[in-house]
Order: sequence, then structure tokens, then C-alpha cells
Amino acid sequence: MDREKFNILPYDFVKENQIIASNDPDGYEVISPNKISPDLYHELFKFLKTEFTFKQCSSAEFNELLTNTFSVDDTSNDISEELSDEFDLQSFAGSITATEDLLSGGDDTPIIKLINGVISQAIRNRASDIHFEPYEDKIIIRYRVDGILREVLSQDSKISSVLISRIKIISGLDISERRLPQDGRVSLSLGDKSVDVRVSTLPSSYGERVVLRLLDKQSAQINIDDLGLPEQILSNYKSSLKNPEGIILFTGPTGSGKTTTLYAGLRYLSDSSQNILTVEDPVEYTLEGVGQTQVNSKTGYTFAKGLRAILRQDPDVVMIGEMRDVETAQIGIQASLTGHLVLSTVHTNSAIAAITRLRDMGIESFLLASSLRTIISQRLVRRLCLNCCYEEDATNEIAKLFNLAAGKKIYNSKGCEDCTYTGYQGRIAIAECIQVDKVLKDMIHNNSSENEISNYVFKDNQSIDQASLGLLINGVTSAEELIRVGNLKEDANL
Repeated sequence: MDREKFNILPYDFVKENQIIASNDPDGYEVISPNKISPDLYHELFKFLKTEFTFKQCSSAEFNELLTNTFSVDDTSNDISEELSDEFDLQSFAGSITATEDLLSGGDDTPIIKLINGVISQAIRNRASDIHFEPYEDKIIIRYRVDGILREVLSQDSKISSVLISRIKIISGLDISERRLPQDGRVSLSLGDKSVDVRVSTLPSSYGERVVLRLLDKQSAQINIDDLGLPEQILSNYKSSLKNPEGIILFTGPTGSGKTTTLYAGLRYLSDSSQNILTVEDPVEYTLEGVGQTQVNSKTGYTFAKGLRAILRQDPDVVMIGEMRDVETAQIGIQASLTGHLVLSTVHTNSAIAAITRLRDMGIESFLLASSLRTIISQRLVRRLCLNCCYEEDATNEIAKLFNLAAGKKIYNSKGCEDCTYTGYQGRIAIAECIQVDKVLKDMIHNNSSENEISNYVFKDNQSIDQASLGLLINGVTSAEELIRVGNLKEDANL
């Protein structure tokens, strides 16, 4: 489609009046699903400065034409072109008034610059997500940094629809569809930094909510030795990856770094001697030398169907994004028992709970005992800002909760400019690891309880709760952060 032929009228005029003009060799043609009023005819004549013909079309045809005209094919955008390091997002956002005609005359620079500023500042602040949330009288923009959402901008609601439409345009979504959720993707660059952005829209009471997930391509290239895992757990992980068969499981909540740890393992394995295939929802990062496929619920392409398909592709290593149902778990276990190394995740609070979860799904205990090799549970907790942290005595409540001696010194932070007044900078992984040896195999086979397995496994190994306590005592993080993440048992019997 020749977009220049149709991209004649300003976007806001087209959107408001449901009318598009095309420039043909024989002159201008105006297309609309509605009849043209005399006032609109005069406005068009004044803008085009000539006579034109009129063609009426259906609403569906018009919406398709609208989307094709104003959406973007080039999904690689440099958002740093107009932004210097001194760009002040707050000041620029304040200069955009609600009455300003942001797209009038085809000049959409202010809104593009605002979006670019929001995204570039998010990247510099190490944000993982950007939330655009429209309400009755304002639209709020929030960043998720180190797992915590914080508000960065609040604008008049009158610019909400223009802002959301522009985001949908750059991510190739249907700008005429506002009643259904949509998902898109766009690649952006900020200087020499390359970022993939997953775009999700959701209809709400006051317009569409949009969430941008920022996926730093460098994260996919992380080396297994740079994960920050404790030395013993890292050694166990590497050892398990050398097995020709069996299952390596990861557990933890959303945002706990499971995907990064999985991808680092696949990169560790990736060479020309092995066929590595994955089925994911969605594919977050592209890995060189790894065959990746994405599930699609709309077409009925599920984890189970994808897994069956890739097992016919002669794989050596299989990665399943998540074992979320019994069918996927059964196929994954059968694959591990027939000469494949399988990596996957399960949403549980601890490594031992993954065994119980798979049992509850309906997986036989003898199959689990035969297939499981390693289970790693991990969390990410925020590090205290080194510039504003300080030492203090643990309160009686904190000492009791964490089983500390009275008056034990711990650390907290005040918040400063370096950490944007949050008190934290960066995150660190805490983890626990279960290696399935002969004794544990027998325990799983005999349906031993979680407490029995825990007493055996953590007799000589550090649990995630004990790892959390170590970070607290050494001043790496705060008691409040550990309570927020919820790694410690309520009775604090560590």
C-alpha cells in the first residue's frame, strides 16, 4: 500500500471526521463510511485547495484503511534522536497543555517527543515496565523499577487518546480497535542500547490502559557466571546442564529472574553439537543458535501442542516456558525419560513446593522421582543504596520475626538523589537449590511430605530463608524489603 497517497489529511482530523483523502493522478478522492456535510465539504475544499470526488465505503473498510495509513512498518526506531542527556521530562510534559492541538496539521512532534522522553528516561532508570493509566480527569504514567511501581507523570486526560493512539501506531496495532485487548511489539534504540518493547493494551472505563514491557537485549546475552547465584547453586546448575536427560525446574514469582536464569543456561549449552528448541509464551529474547516458538491461544497453539511438535524436530535440549497444566507436564516428563534434557518453570513459593505442585497436577510420584534432577527457587530483592544506607538497632518486632538477638545491628536507608529517593539501587538474587540424589529420589517415590523432604535437603544446604537472613545481617538489604518480598516464614524458624 502506498501510504503517501492516503497520508494527506492530519490524523486528528481523519479520526474525528472519519474521512481519508487519497491523491490519484486524476485528482483527489475523499473516502468515508458517512456522507459529507456541507461544512465538512468546505473544510476539505479549503485544505485541499481543489475539487475532489467522493467515495463511500463500509466501516470495516475504512478502519482497515485508517490502520494501514497511520501504522508503522519500520519497527526499529531511534528514540534518542531529539533527546539530549539533559532532557527534562517533567518540564517538557508540563509545557504540553491540554488544549494544544498535538496532531493538528500533521505536526505530531510534541506527542512523539513526550513518548520518546518517557521511554528513554525509563531505560535510563532501569525500568522493566511503563504503565499508561487513563482515569476520568488525568492519565498517569508509572515506571516499575526493581519490582516497584512509582508514578513519574500525571497529565490532563484530554491528551490520553492521542497518547495511546500514537503508541499503537508505532507498535503496529489496530488504532481503530478500542474494545478488545491487543498485543504488539516494537524495537527501539537509545544510542548504542537496543531494547525490545512488548506492548499490551486493555480497554478500561476511561480509555485504553497500555503497558510497555522493556526487554533489554543485553539481558539475553548474560553469561551464566554473571547471574549472581551463590557459588554452590551455580555449580549445581552447571552440573545439571551437562546431564543428557532429566528435568531442571525453576520456581519463583513473576519478575524473580527465572527467564534470565533459563536463558543463561541455554546460552551455556548452545553450540553446534546440540539442537536446542524452546516453546514460550511469549518469546522474550531471541537467542542465537536456539530454535524458539511462541504459543498462540487464538489459533489453539498451546504449550502441549508446541511441545509435541518440537519433540518431532530431533531436539537434544527442550525449554518449556511454564508447566502450567498436567498435559504439558506429562509430555515434558516423558521427553526427559526418553533422552532429552528439559528446562522449565513452575509457579510455586519454594523448590520443595514444586514437587507437591506436580503431584497435585496428577503426575505420578515414581515419574517425578525418575525425571527430576535439579530444582532452583529464586527471588530478587532490592539492594540498599550505598550512598544513604545507615546502621540501626533491630526493633523488638524485627528481631523476633527474623530470630535475631536483641539489639542486633541491621541496615536501612533514607533515600537520596542517587537512588531517586527510594533507598535502593539494583537487585540481588537469593536462591535455594535441590539436587535430587538417591535418597531424595526414594523420598519422592514414597510420597514423603514437604517437611520430611525439607529436613533432609536443608540439613547441609542453605534455604532461601537462610540466604535472606544473611543479606539482612550483612547490610545488603533491609528487613522491610525482605518482608515485602515475603521470603521468610511467618514463624521465622530458620
